Amino acid sequence: MSQFHPHPLFQDYVRSETRRQFFKRGASLLGTAALASLAPNLLFAEEKKKAAAPSMQDVMKAIGPHFPPTAKQVIYLHMVGGPSQIDLFDYKPKLGAQFDKDLPDTIRMGQRITTMTSGQKRLPVAPTKYKFAQYGKNGMWVSELLPWTAKMVDDLCFVRSMNTDAINHEPAITFMQTGNQVTGKPCLGSWVSYGLGTLNQNLPTFVVLLAKSSNTEQLQAIGNRLWSAGYLPGEHAGVSLRTAGDPILFINNPQGVDEKIRRQTLDGLKALNEINFRTAGDPETHTRISQYELAFRMQSSVPELSEISGEPESTYQLYGAEAKKPGTFANTAVLARRLVERGVRFVQIYHNNWDTHSNTGGRLPSQCKDIDQACYGLVQDLKQRGLLDSTLIVWGGEFGRTIYSQGQLTKDNYGRDHHPRCFTMWMAGGGIKPGLVHGETDDYSYNIVKDPVHVHDFHATALKLLGFDHLKMTYRFQGLDQRLTGVVPANVVDQLLA
Repeated sequence: MSQFHPHPLFQDYVRSETRRQFFKRGASLLGTAALASLAPNLLFAEEKKKAAAPSMQDVMKAIGPHFPPTAKQVIYLHMVGGPSQIDLFDYKPKLGAQFDKDLPDTIRMGQRITTMTSGQKRLPVAPTKYKFAQYGKNGMWVSELLPWTAKMVDDLCFVRSMNTDAINHEPAITFMQTGNQVTGKPCLGSWVSYGLGTLNQNLPTFVVLLAKSSNTEQLQAIGNRLWSAGYLPGEHAGVSLRTAGDPILFINNPQGVDEKIRRQTLDGLKALNEINFRTAGDPETHTRISQYELAFRMQSSVPELSEISGEPESTYQLYGAEAKKPGTFANTAVLARRLVERGVRFVQIYHNNWDTHSNTGGRLPSQCKDIDQACYGLVQDLKQRGLLDSTLIVWGGEFGRTIYSQGQLTKDNYGRDHHPRCFTMWMAGGGIKPGLVHGETDDYSYNIVKDPVHVHDFHATALKLLGFDHLKMTYRFQGLDQRLTGVVPANVVDQLLA
């Protein structure tokens, strides 16, 4: 029989000890252990700080492509508000007989629509009022509103099966530009800047131009959230050039301050910032230094860039007479070509007022007139200068428009609501297959029936043209390897590649 051994009194005491009593009793021991763990960090803090702080050259260095790119530069033409694919590119001849009939439930299939039309008693079908004709070797259907675009369909690659997750402007345009509906993420231009770096030390790597539309009935908000560097180093953010007055505010020296004084001032600021950079290792300190230096160099490069009066008359015959007027889309298209010529990696042009909830008959013609000849001129100009093969041009909005009318419907006028299920974009140059018409929608231009292309697929394809595997182009932030294409599966659309 085994002998019974009672617990010592001390063990019984420990068993009933509270957590507070335990930590109080072990305060000295825990403090010693904590100090021991911190000691190496305290002893070698300066060495670790120097190791953690990247050099100026490391911060400035582009990561470089994963494989040889076919596109080295990009011009992205964003039509803010969502151009109507039904009235421009996605011709549906059978819809003429469906005028003012209700959109069939078999087509909508209970899909979400915006609150602007969800309260309507009916969703009446509104066939386009514009005539269409076929052009090019592939017989691409193009609206009468775009006669200049129709001339160059063999240079373009049309994607009629674009689709997005967002149904309202703010998340949709943010999603199209940054791959995420939540603001604060880097946009495509910033990723290109981060990946490929600059080709001209005297100009920004990423430039944004805001074109004025001739009609201003329903403008959307456009702000620097769309060309933010997000969590990437700040120098990869887009630089917005004004289209009237000085291209950049305060680009000229103040009265009484000559170039020598400005240089001495910047040298002093740079020295102070470099001390701070070595001490703290904050990359934003480098951003401040690089922005000061770039601004100084731009004092001579930007005025020459923006002075387009020296362009020959043939330029204005190609782009249209509106190109002479500062701020017009045609004017910004000429500037885009000049920027690409001078080595700017990414040029983003925003053209507003494509949100045709009403008065499509009154507004769409002026919108198309703003951009039609200028787009033709830009493509042909780059082609004749030998720049189209290395420059990717993108044209499109953040979503499409509905086949049903928003508000009053007549034969001559109607409105169209937001439609994320399908819309049309086109691309040219930079390794894109010219003359291709990709994707199909149903007879109501409501659902995609062949070869869908999601926004993430578009981004993956654009990155491949620029020499990047979208799965490997990452940036570590908040403990994660962040990507433009996010974590949802995305595919390169190889059919679009030449």
